[in-house]
Amino acid sequence: MNRILVLYDSKTGNTAQMARLVAEGAASIADTEVRVRSVDEATPEDVHWCEGLAVGSPTNMGVLSWKMKRFWDDVMGEHWMKLDGKIACAFSSAGGWGGGMELACQSILTVLLNFGFLVFGVTDYATKLHTAHYGAVTARAPRTGDAQAACRLLGRRLAEWTAVFVHGRQAEHPANKMAERGLPGQE
Repeated sequence: MNRILVLYDSKTGNTAQMARLVAEGAASIADTEVRVRSVDEATPEDVHWCEGLAVGSPTNMGVLSWKMKRFWDDVMGEHWMKLDGKIACAFSSAGGWGGGMELACQSILTVLLNFGFLVFGVTDYATKLHTAHYGAVTARAPRTGDAQAACRLLGRRLAEWTAVFVHGRQAEHPANKMAERGLPGQE
């Protein structure tokens, strides 16, 4: 059974909406249990419980929020070196396009790398114009189908990688699924 934690901070509710969509995507993979926790309620036990972690934060001056940074510094600090090998990804919302959401994702990924997480981006497109190379991003709430698809894709990919690398379920490997769908470049 995959165990996925979607951990988020949300000041206006936009990142919380993204978190629910990421969780939906993760839950779309068979044998996956998903927990969604705000940074205000999350515990170290939640982080130790999961095998895959999606971290979401509002974009604050181009980086993760102070609450999310405090969680990793103060709450999780003593758990450093005890989380190696877990799989993780990031998502972020900002007040407008060009607000630094991808930079915020990179700052989240940097924190996770320091804790030993294996981090990833998504190379395939969620929609014709939306990718999640650094994580799922949106300006304000994920109201559009494109933004929602990117969030779901990120969660699904997290659950797929966890299924493959933690549980050895090779059938869940994204490349195998692309080949089944007959996507270009997948022989």
